[in-house]
Amino acid sequence: MSVITDPWFYAVAIPAVCLVGLSKGGLGGAMALLGVPLMALVISPVQAAAIMLPILIVMDIVSLWAWRGNYDRESLVIMLPAGLVGIAIGWFTASWVTVPEVRLIVGVVAMGFALRYVWTLFAAPAPPMPHRPWHGRFWGMVTGFTSFVSHAGGPPYQAYTLPLRQDPKIYTGTSVIFFSVVNAVKLIPYFALGQFDSTNLVTSAVLAPIAPVATLAGAFLVRRMRGEIFYPFMYALMAVTAVKLIWDGVSGL
Repeated sequence: MSVITDPWFYAVAIPAVCLVGLSKGGLGGAMALLGVPLMALVISPVQAAAIMLPILIVMDIVSLWAWRGNYDRESLVIMLPAGLVGIAIGWFTASWVTVPEVRLIVGVVAMGFALRYVWTLFAAPAPPMPHRPWHGRFWGMVTGFTSFVSHAGGPPYQAYTLPLRQDPKIYTGTSVIFFSVVNAVKLIPYFALGQFDSTNLVTSAVLAPIAPVATLAGAFLVRRMRGEIFYPFMYALMAVTAVKLIWDGVSGL
């Protein structure tokens, strides 16, 4: 079996896995989106995404253990089936939907919600939004689609869930379950599209031991954040994520 041996690859891949692990542990936002772009500095984006997916699943397993018992059932009932539909759409349109186009759309949407949050800081305090099933299904579908195409499911997921103003532990635990299922299901089309080969899988296995440590570190930090710190932090990361996605989208068109 072969494995990537280029030292420059590991110089960027190890920090990439650490950043994604912190995100999967609960910090979310732009750090998760830096994983594939960092690896793509030395390998193709398609290969980077294929290497990252098994590592994401290792992180999901650790996150499920770290956040067990913390979730909002209604959010999952509303969003998860729609997320699976989004994956199916991404699979069937993979031949003609480009990654830059998806990143640009997601970035614009994410920036809109971040700016909306800034506006609310200067307006009268807004109460938490109630669940709105059709909104949740729409954003769940968009999340599944963008997660399949470019591992960029965070912003559309947050577009629906952040306004709910859930307890940080409930918010994080729910997102962990959602993306654990999404990433596991993505294995099927990734295999079908031929994105896994022995080199990518062995390289994923070499990097995988870093994943649990980084993920648990992210969970440790989130458990110690109060809501009045957690949500401004998450919206700030959403804004940074939006800038990164818009830049990548425009640059790739």
